Amino acid sequence: MGPQTAFAADEIDFNRDIRPILSAKCFQCHGPDARSREADLRLDTREGLLGADGNAGVVTPHKLDQSELFRRLTSTEDYERMPPVDSDLELTESEIANLKTWIENGAHWAGHWAYIPPAMPEIPEVESEDTSLADIDRFVVRTLAENELELSPEADPITLARRLSFDLTGLPPREDMVAPFLANPSADEYEKLVDRLMASPHFGERLAMYWLDLVRYGDTIGYHSDNAQHISPYRDYVIDAFNDNKPFDEFTREQLAGDLLESPTTEQIVATGYNRLNKKTEEGGAQPEEYLVKHAADRVRTTAGAWLGITMGCAECHDHKYDPFTTRDFYSMAAFFADIQEVGHYRAQNHPPYIELGIDEELVKEKLRLEDELSALKNPDSSDKSLSDEERAGQVKEVESRLAEVTGELEKQSQNSRKSMITVSVPPREVRVLPRGNWLDKTGEVVQPALPESLVETQPAEERLNRLDLANWLVSEENPLTARVFMNRMWKLFYGHGLSRRLDDVGSQGEWPTHPELLDYLALDFQNHGWDVKRAIRNLVLTRTYRQTSFASPELLKRDPENKLLARQSRWRLDAEIIRDNALATSGLLVETIGGESVKPYQPAGYWQHLNFPTRSWEHDKNENQYRRGLYVFWQRTFLHPSLLAFDAPSREECTAERPISNTPKAALTLLNDPSYVEAARYFAVRSLQDETSLSAAERIEQLWTDALTRSPSSTEREVLLELQKSQHDYYQQHPDEAAELLTVGMKPVSEELDPVAVASWTAVTRAIMNLHEFITRN
Repeated sequence: MGPQTAFAADEIDFNRDIRPILSAKCFQCHGPDARSREADLRLDTREGLLGADGNAGVVTPHKLDQSELFRRLTSTEDYERMPPVDSDLELTESEIANLKTWIENGAHWAGHWAYIPPAMPEIPEVESEDTSLADIDRFVVRTLAENELELSPEADPITLARRLSFDLTGLPPREDMVAPFLANPSADEYEKLVDRLMASPHFGERLAMYWLDLVRYGDTIGYHSDNAQHISPYRDYVIDAFNDNKPFDEFTREQLAGDLLESPTTEQIVATGYNRLNKKTEEGGAQPEEYLVKHAADRVRTTAGAWLGITMGCAECHDHKYDPFTTRDFYSMAAFFADIQEVGHYRAQNHPPYIELGIDEELVKEKLRLEDELSALKNPDSSDKSLSDEERAGQVKEVESRLAEVTGELEKQSQNSRKSMITVSVPPREVRVLPRGNWLDKTGEVVQPALPESLVETQPAEERLNRLDLANWLVSEENPLTARVFMNRMWKLFYGHGLSRRLDDVGSQGEWPTHPELLDYLALDFQNHGWDVKRAIRNLVLTRTYRQTSFASPELLKRDPENKLLARQSRWRLDAEIIRDNALATSGLLVETIGGESVKPYQPAGYWQHLNFPTRSWEHDKNENQYRRGLYVFWQRTFLHPSLLAFDAPSREECTAERPISNTPKAALTLLNDPSYVEAARYFAVRSLQDETSLSAAERIEQLWTDALTRSPSSTEREVLLELQKSQHDYYQQHPDEAAELLTVGMKPVSEELDPVAVASWTAVTRAIMNLHEFITRN
């Protein structure tokens, strides 16, 4: 439902039906941005629409003939028609009908839904014989009943097991994990399966994939040379945080201001790598001050996008055209980050400050102490006669010996250590409002750190605020956005779309939630239970709504083509990293090591030929790192690994709240021809041929199909694959050189005891299975 639907008088809701019309068609000239405002008229405020007394603006409640807004919108004279005829913003008939009904019904105004503090709604009473309904379900069932619909039947156990496994771990179901549920698909066993999957260390990896998109994690600096940077321990921190169920408010404070906490731990210092994920430059001619401004703007856009779901970046050069955020708000938020130790221009592949992990801190302290002691011994005060020259020489020798020993040990540790960029606080730089975003213009006012004026009644303190104050506000009850935005995005992860569809913008250009009371319930329940991420997710996947089949009847597709009413589950193609993980796990190649440095799988030769300063080539890993999860693939921002790019992984140059899903030939060609997928398919076939030597062709197809899809093939599917295997076997018998060549793809050797023709023909079968829509789809 939305502004394109005409509603009866008692159904009109300002935020759902009227504000979107005004935002899309009017705010550009009559909105928050004073510099682009025409006729000094604002339509984004109550006063602008209705006048100071609520009865003397461009809209007069109940009186259509006295409402100048409606007269202009419906005028037949081009010179006074609004929006202007040449603007291409003409209102539709249903939009005009809704505005007419709204005015006649009293023109009730409300603040934008996302900026109003959430209120805990009552759990709806619904008529249902289903005793398994959770509180969440009752909001959904009530809306369905209002639209004369009901929940779809529950999905079959195999589908549920695969759905849960992909959603909670990003991996296909392991037999030992799902077998108890498949043997006894009861509600109790379903709940136990959920708990087993959430206790898996792969749960943290799955959640980390989404968070790393939001904070634009990358292994390279982004600008110019796009050289590597040391940051992978931050990725491990995120994985551990989700696995350990770190409360989201702590998770927030540690990333934004871990260094400002009292006696911060190493983990909390590593977390501050968040502040260093902005793009950087090593270009020789770069202007440092310009790039410091870019760093600040990057952090404002990302922090506002990741936590608040707002497009604060639109206020960098002018007041926001659609939402109540001013340019002053933008630079006041940038001032929170003005104490971060950084430079605008970095030397090649050196981006301090760092923390070095795996180094004995006590040894470091001892080394510093010994260096000071040695310096004092070698440069004594002329009046110091406490030691003879002979005694002093002896002590110098002892200290030098111990210093060499300590230095040697530290050098040895350094060879196995990991560096990570961190945040160090220094006296803050001056921050000014930059007119039109021009870093050379120094005429703007100096600003101090401050929260967005439209979201707070008063600023929290007279003293200068810092990053910890910002973090505390982000997760405070006074902030109406963070919990809503987080739970809206979690809903998307498990239901395919957010309750409010625009995950990157809950402002005026976003979408009214399909179930606003449910979103408020989820947000407040999350807050009220200690920002417990695992509890919140567990509640989402235990619902009857989640367990529905994703099958849509023709009637249901006609009634609700976008599944906004949630009368079925959604289905979607798996994310890029998970498609890789699925192939490796199914084949038996996946190395499940958690954390560590980024890895380099096979990549086409010459893909990096346009990377310069310096020129470089991709050297793929030649050990078990070749078979690590997609989460750990080296994230080259300007030249993202092509197999990830083919499945719409983002470059992570900016905060990404939702990935696009495309359907192009290159995706199928990647699955068919990328060496990682070819090797996985071949290893899958080889493993079957080695482990099950006595199977008939039909039995082997049954086994391979079941291993890949957790179900048996239909008779038609079996016959197609039998014919494929036979034809490929005949082909490779006539072309043995091609069979031998196929066996050379990838690093895993094939036993000389196996017939190359048999391996090649069965690899054709496994490649076909791994190219199935079903193989890369979450149902």
